[in-house]
Amino acid sequence: MAKRPHMDCYAIGDTADFAKTVSEYDVYGFAGIVGDFYGVHLNEEYAKRTQFGRRIAQGALSVGFLATVMGYMAAKAPDPGAVSYRYDITFRAPVFIGDTVTARLTLVEKDEDRNTCVFDAAVTNQAGTVVAQGRTYLKVL
Repeated sequence: MAKRPHMDCYAIGDTADFAKTVSEYDVYGFAGIVGDFYGVHLNEEYAKRTQFGRRIAQGALSVGFLATVMGYMAAKAPDPGAVSYRYDITFRAPVFIGDTVTARLTLVEKDEDRNTCVFDAAVTNQAGTVVAQGRTYLKVL
């Protein structure tokens, strides 16, 4: 397949990030949207009895922050654009209410034949601890 000009808007090493302090509202709102009402997220007394000692944010919320950054990357492509289509993410550490997390993507590979960009993905907290990491994939249309 011939190289598509839409891939030219991406260069190896391109990065983007999104940072936010995770609030109680974020955890409750996300629970309401996806239905994850597990006690470790919403019940302080239950969470005290876990290895975390207090409530933690849902892991998928960190993936959601990576999705925000994927949206930034997708927006770089001219019409008809690009879409994220794969996330291979492992959770490494908990995110507590009040943590400030930064989701960052770095373009590490371009597959011109498949019109795909592959990104290293990481979410870190304010102490620099990696809480989630892996790869994400963007399909250039």
